[in-house]
Amino acid sequence: MANQHTKSGLAGLTLAAVGIVYGDIGTSPLYTMKEVFSKQHGLPLTEANIFGIVSLIVWGLIIIVSLKYVTLVLRADNRGEGGIMALTALALESVSKNSRLYFPLTVLGLFGASLFYGDGVITPAMSVLSAMEGIEVATPSFKPMVVPITLIVLICLYAVQRKGTAGIGKLFGPIMILWFSVLAIMGLYNILRMPAILGAFNPWHALVFLNEHRWVAFIALGAVVLAFTGSEALYADMGHFGSKPIRSAWFFIVFPSLTLNYLGQGALLVMNPAAVENPFYNQLGAWSIYPLVILSTTAAVIASQSTISGTFSMTKQAISLGFLPRMEIVHTSSKEIGQIYIPVVNWVQLAVVVGAVIGFGSSSNLASAYGIANTGTMLVTSMLTFFVIRYGWKYNIYLCILATGFFLTIDVTLFSANALKFFHGGYFPILLGLVIFTVMLTWKRGRELVFDNLKKHAIPLEDFLASLFVSPPVRVAGTAVFLRGEADGVPHALLHNLSHNKILHERVIFLTLHNREIPWVPFSERIKVTDMGNACYQIDVYYGFKNEPDIPNALALCAPYGLAFEPMETSYFISRQTIISTPGSGMAAWRESLFVAMSRIARDAADFYQIPSNRVIEVGAQVEI
Repeated sequence: MANQHTKSGLAGLTLAAVGIVYGDIGTSPLYTMKEVFSKQHGLPLTEANIFGIVSLIVWGLIIIVSLKYVTLVLRADNRGEGGIMALTALALESVSKNSRLYFPLTVLGLFGASLFYGDGVITPAMSVLSAMEGIEVATPSFKPMVVPITLIVLICLYAVQRKGTAGIGKLFGPIMILWFSVLAIMGLYNILRMPAILGAFNPWHALVFLNEHRWVAFIALGAVVLAFTGSEALYADMGHFGSKPIRSAWFFIVFPSLTLNYLGQGALLVMNPAAVENPFYNQLGAWSIYPLVILSTTAAVIASQSTISGTFSMTKQAISLGFLPRMEIVHTSSKEIGQIYIPVVNWVQLAVVVGAVIGFGSSSNLASAYGIANTGTMLVTSMLTFFVIRYGWKYNIYLCILATGFFLTIDVTLFSANALKFFHGGYFPILLGLVIFTVMLTWKRGRELVFDNLKKHAIPLEDFLASLFVSPPVRVAGTAVFLRGEADGVPHALLHNLSHNKILHERVIFLTLHNREIPWVPFSERIKVTDMGNACYQIDVYYGFKNEPDIPNALALCAPYGLAFEPMETSYFISRQTIISTPGSGMAAWRESLFVAMSRIARDAADFYQIPSNRVIEVGAQVEI
């Protein structure tokens, strides 16, 4: 009976994984073959070239997705979590903070995360735009309507984010199962019309194609890589589903369907070269175009939703790891902690997506931008994986070099092929990534400068308390909780309270929050209580980057230590830091100005840590950097 439940649970998670994880790579057949044989690549539409391209795609799915991501990278889980941020944290954990590798790995991980944000902008634009382009295949006069309709779909998609996806998310799995079934059926239909296309399974066709065309083939690789976009989602969503359902979904549903469809599109192009204008929508004939547009648009929206949700999740992780300022995070589900909505990220991303759709105007123009963002992230993942398996797992150095070096060679080749399109749209995700990278690195460095300043001027807490209780102040009823940073000595709020009010509460709590580079910190390890005498206590609270910060709930865990907290008798004292930029030290002037601006718009600490607003007392403090 237990085994049946296990199988049932695996089936349910596999279905969910098909809907959430594989939306991006699942919509790649919409545009990949069309872009490979577009006129800008100069690749002649011959039977040998079609076999070569299909062979490259099939073996790319086997090597890049099946071997690299599904087999290797999915093993690099950070306590069950995946994604570029989790991998970065895992790589940093594998080396000491004093290691000379620590900072370069941090920069590398941040750059990979920045490219993920670029991919998060291009995926919705590319997927929905390519789906809507089916309208012009059916009725060419509708071509001017493609961009406006795409914008309407995207604006509606982003507008409903605040309501969450708990309800509609249940439909994602069945809809994507239908989508992959249609892909497989269409591909099988054309394969049966021309069985010879099955010869593309022979990698010799790919090798001959690369050898004969060389430079043209290298350029074409920039479009072939579109078949692998979305590979990072396999890893990023591991924390939601686990590796087994993701592997099952890939090998039993997604990979067979994609392979059949690409083979089918290849067969179609051999039989009907005129179909190259849009191979996907020409697979079954004119009668199928409008139904396919409806289904494709639905699948594209699901793919976009997955990317948007992934961006929210990564932003939350970046905030917890100290790479971004605190932002408003809204939980859209009472059951699923991972379902969140970040208003600032949502609307900024929509603005950039709308700009991309209007600026590029077609999926063909967006293809250049799409490839460079995706291959850049793939490249960073391979590099970080080396450090994890070498320094974290302690594998043999030669095995590590051989395993990651093989994939790194492929990633470098694909990234280089896409880099050729830098001035034809490829600059867009790179520029976007550099902006986000600068923001994250500036915030991280700025917080370090604040930390150093506070540490330099800190008054040791233990010494201060010893001197304070030589002639103790008047003590009043209730509990005072003073938030205290890791570098702080005596909290400024305590000094101000003693200076102005001349009193001390009967119980004093010094509360320090620690963010660890792991996804989850269990409740059993969440708090540490130190009795400092005279009813004063130091409480350390530990959070992982996936934990939800909640100070009142954390304090409730202190009951076994004899510390019970009455909400209406507990006051929280918070120092509001005003950052002042001083010339000649710290960062460049423009970066310090950026950091000061971000500090001012950062979400209020009391709100972020879910402290009741009517129990908060804020005290200002100036900090120079």
